[in-house]
Amino acid sequence: MSTAAAPDPTATASHWDALWLNVRLMPLTAADPAATVCDGALAVRDGRIAWLGPRAALPADAAAKRVHDGGGGWLLPGFIDCHTHVVHAGQRSEEFELRLQGESYEAIARRGGGILSTVRTTRAASEDALFAQSLPRVRNLLREGVTTLEVKSGYGLEPHSEARMLRVARRLGRELPLRVRTTFLGAHAVPPEFAGRADDYITLLCDDMLPALAADNLVDAVDAFCEHIAFSTAQVQRLFEAAQRLHLPVKLHAGQLSDLGGAELVARFGGLSADHLEEISDAGIDALRRADCVAVLLPGAVHFLQVKERPPVAELRAAGVPMALASDCNPGTSPMPSVLAALNLGCLLLGLTPVEALAGATRHAAAALGLAHETGSLEPGKAADFALWDVERPAQLCATLGFNACRQVVFGGELRPLQA
Repeated sequence: MSTAAAPDPTATASHWDALWLNVRLMPLTAADPAATVCDGALAVRDGRIAWLGPRAALPADAAAKRVHDGGGGWLLPGFIDCHTHVVHAGQRSEEFELRLQGESYEAIARRGGGILSTVRTTRAASEDALFAQSLPRVRNLLREGVTTLEVKSGYGLEPHSEARMLRVARRLGRELPLRVRTTFLGAHAVPPEFAGRADDYITLLCDDMLPALAADNLVDAVDAFCEHIAFSTAQVQRLFEAAQRLHLPVKLHAGQLSDLGGAELVARFGGLSADHLEEISDAGIDALRRADCVAVLLPGAVHFLQVKERPPVAELRAAGVPMALASDCNPGTSPMPSVLAALNLGCLLLGLTPVEALAGATRHAAAALGLAHETGSLEPGKAADFALWDVERPAQLCATLGFNACRQVVFGGELRPLQA
């Protein structure tokens, strides 16, 4: 099927900066996400997609400053990893061994492991050390065609460490050819110094920490972990109200271990996304549908925790809830800096189709970050963020595990070194 755009008479071919020929296109648009162009072309001007469609439909005077031969590869939108904890210090492989011996995630967390284990190592790391430890994980994602990355805080749980994490995230976006969106996750766990005083800690977040970080332009969105071992819906509501006063969008770790009504809560606040959703009611699904809130699925956590509960993909699909897919890269429950692995696990563990998985890691992931207008699909006017893949069919990206067929990545219209 063709997704050709009519040439803009005010933007003639002679104005194009770059043109890709001999490519197959999968634009992953909302109108027809499965549509493809077998012999396509794509033009870029000023860092934006200027034209795409069948090569035979190119204007007669088609020309550009640079012409690239795609060698018959597939051009897809750049991947968007819309849920990561990629900035952290240390590792938690000992917990992996404990879980293999039958210990639960909750039991490990309640005795000071889990998130609080990473809090200790992250608090002890300097900003440069934190950047250095995070960089290899981010570079692995870049090599897999990721052009936009969400980075959460939440391993500091006190003002200076949370700010340090967010500054590192901003630095990644400055020093690498990558769009970074930061999310304040101060409500990730109750820090040791506030043990038994979760309400007091929420007060600190609402009255001091979040306003200060927002004033320093370190926060693009606000997240929380709504769970028995973390924060109640009433506590999260207070944080969301604070975010609302600062005009910051919200999202939520909801229904990972139990259903506390988190999906309904984030939908009520018009949130960008509800993430995890291994446990969600029919009412929660309907709330997400009505709010046009994205369900962010994280199969890495399902895989590493070996949980029996899975997000209800069939029910979300039937309700028309958009489903994004992300790596959830973190040191304990999804030590997986790989969107390609998330594609495979999303299909095998959660039941997504390859088209759903690919749309989930591009267009729906963009919506989960509030960037649907900017990126996530190949359409004229959107950022020229895309990757060229040496595969026979796009589904091969989902069907293969442990092999990266990415040949070329373009970010903002510029070729990006794969070793960036």
